[in-house]
Amino acid sequence: MQTAALIRRDGTADWLCFPRFDSHAVFAGLLGTEEHGFWRLGPARAGDAAPPYATRRRYVGDSLVLESEWDTPRGTVRVTDFMPPRDSATPRLTRIVEGVSGRVPMTSALRMRFAYGWVVPWVHRSDDGRTVAVAGPDSVWLDTEVETYGKDLTTYADFTVAAGERIAFTISWQPSHLPPPPMPEPEAALVATEEFWREWVSHCTYHGPYREAVVRSLITLKALTYAPTGGIVAAPTTSLPEAIGGSRNWDYRFTWLRDAAITLSSLLRTGYRDEARAWREWLLRAVAGDPENLQIMYGIAGERELGEAELDWLPGYEDSRPVRVGNGAAGQLQLDVYGEVTEALHLGHMTGLARNDYASLLQLKLIQYMEGHWQEPDEGIWEIRGPRRHFVHSKVMAWVAVDRTIKLIESGEVDGPLERWQELRDTIHREVCDKGYDRERNTFTQSYGSKELDASLLLIPQMGFLPPDDKRVIGTVEAIQRELSTEDGFILRYPTAAEGPGVDGLEGEEGAFLACSFWLADDLAMIGRVDEARKLFEKLLSLRNDLGLLAEEWDSREQRQVGNFPQAFSHVPLIDTALRLTTSGAYGS
Repeated sequence: MQTAALIRRDGTADWLCFPRFDSHAVFAGLLGTEEHGFWRLGPARAGDAAPPYATRRRYVGDSLVLESEWDTPRGTVRVTDFMPPRDSATPRLTRIVEGVSGRVPMTSALRMRFAYGWVVPWVHRSDDGRTVAVAGPDSVWLDTEVETYGKDLTTYADFTVAAGERIAFTISWQPSHLPPPPMPEPEAALVATEEFWREWVSHCTYHGPYREAVVRSLITLKALTYAPTGGIVAAPTTSLPEAIGGSRNWDYRFTWLRDAAITLSSLLRTGYRDEARAWREWLLRAVAGDPENLQIMYGIAGERELGEAELDWLPGYEDSRPVRVGNGAAGQLQLDVYGEVTEALHLGHMTGLARNDYASLLQLKLIQYMEGHWQEPDEGIWEIRGPRRHFVHSKVMAWVAVDRTIKLIESGEVDGPLERWQELRDTIHREVCDKGYDRERNTFTQSYGSKELDASLLLIPQMGFLPPDDKRVIGTVEAIQRELSTEDGFILRYPTAAEGPGVDGLEGEEGAFLACSFWLADDLAMIGRVDEARKLFEKLLSLRNDLGLLAEEWDSREQRQVGNFPQAFSHVPLIDTALRLTTSGAYGS
């Protein structure tokens, strides 16, 4: 809940940023090669043979404690990986090797490279015999009971684990100018970590037929929450491509107001008010007294400067270039964000979050801004890098912002120009239905006057803009199913161009956007096609990896997940669709 490590099936940690999600990576092998940093821990291999994949792996119950097991000719061994939830300033990754049967030769190979693989640290023994890697402001400490040695700028440990033995390794980050971090207590930390997750999951109020998938998604969302501030990152990675070999590679280690707001919705609807309250406090700090300059995203502590740069020394995931850090979309105008934030504040109010006068004031300020700007073109929900347009989804969400604020005034919580804003709500609604609807095709379109479709239009009934049984809603759902569906039934965000820049100003194609596919399942249930919705939902669940995790998109041709991973914007609609199908009776009694 402050940073994250990605562990491969062969026991290699090849992505880890210290000390925060958005810090420089100390293991960046995910976006390059082993030269850019990794930590492999697994059975010893012969010569140049590839490290074997674990025979099986799983999370321990409802937790983020990962167990990987290898069956080898000499016996079975288990590696347990976890990051203890912490109150201190010392982030840690702990790996415990346990002999299950026989005697298994093991190898730990630790290659630390700071600044995303650019900087080789000074690795040495401290006065008390601990191994430490230092570069500039950072130091990483390795603690283990087995003997280590250096070779080829890598720290190795060769050892054998017998049945019943447990050997721990821990790396800890510390500012390099401070004294060494406290010695870790791996076994006690493991017990505390498992207990933390058991206790947290016990508050989940969802007990429907897909509880396993919902709980795993909730744990993932909790893990993507930066605990000190309440900010929620969209994903813990950068530049995992939306198409293998392509250039649609973005940094997602920031807090998008949209993603965070819909995450808040899922948490509130499943019993997690503390997280919702923390996000609301984060929002109020980030926006401060300047709602007119609302950004679409911020740093996880509320930072506004998120300048985008390319790391040309990294070849990218499977040669997908460029590798980017920072995100230039932070300066875009996306009017839909005002609607998502207002909807989140409204939901918090409706579900009993303690009143916050500044939150109510912020909502009024946001609508005052919207009143003067809703008719402007913007970059829209998908952050296009082409010319601004009058996106229909943006206008719908402007309507949502006004509608939810009207409800707040009608509840007596605040005062505001009720009649004026009721008229504004009606004006926006009329304009969208007039300029954003194609009568000949019976469908709403991506933007005013366009012929293209956009999967964000699936949110029209979910936001209450029109009822599900409206013929325009049904026509839009069917048109999107017909024109934006892949061969296996999943949904693209919008049409992309194989050659030359498309509507988004970018070249190349991308995979099916998983959130949009969940939205379709929602809409199908809302318009009465419940069996079809259930089948699509279960098909989407089958795309999760062996640990129940989802990336941003699905490549139908390659039959693989693509995009940053794990992705909050995929796990949130999974939860929402499960809730909707359960309440709609899609699963029976």
